Amino acid sequence: MSKRIGSYPRVRVEGGGRGVVAQTGAVLLVETARKTGLDAAISAALAPWRKARAVHDPGKILLDVALAVALGGDCLSDVAVLRAEPAVFGPVACDPTVS
Repeated sequence: MSKRIGSYPRVRVEGGGRGVVAQTGAVLLVETARKTGLDAAISAALAPWRKARAVHDPGKILLDVALAVALGGDCLSDVAVLRAEPAVFGPVACDPTVS
């Protein structure tokens, strides 16, 4: 993993066999959101609703929920799948915050 820029950390692919990620399809979706600017656009659009002391960006929370649904989730607590891979998906909000 490289330096974090934007909503999600940058991921570098290596063939060493260490640090394997179970949800590799989600990495493609994250990179698509980053390359198209979708992550920044959603964060900017939801910025007015962000509380002054909020830890998590509402735009990233929305993208995390979308990723969880794309991976087969059917409820908000399924973002736990992303929370299990912090090096790939960065900090993911807890279930009460997502709700």
